[in-house]
Amino acid sequence: MTAGERDAVISAIIAKAWGSETYRARLLADPVAVLRGEGMDLPAGIAIRVVEDTTGTRTLVLPAKPVDLTEEELGRVVGGADPSHCANWCLCCANCAI
Repeated sequence: MTAGERDAVISAIIAKAWGSETYRARLLADPVAVLRGEGMDLPAGIAIRVVEDTTGTRTLVLPAKPVDLTEEELGRVVGGADPSHCANWCLCCANCAI
């Protein structure tokens, strides 16, 4: 699945969750099952946490620090100049390609 295809699936999941309280509840309770049910190929044993923002709360995702990068590569990733080492899977930027 390409990053664009993944983004389209995630957008569809969000739209469904906004439109259906039952689907939203399933997504919050068992996100791995919902994502797989929508065609996403997830590694065995992966944990996915869905966090719902509210009008008064926003979520900041702190990605795991890559352990195999040089200081120069880490600087490019942190500065947003090199998305190829993105350690995050999120909707906050166009760089996520996992």
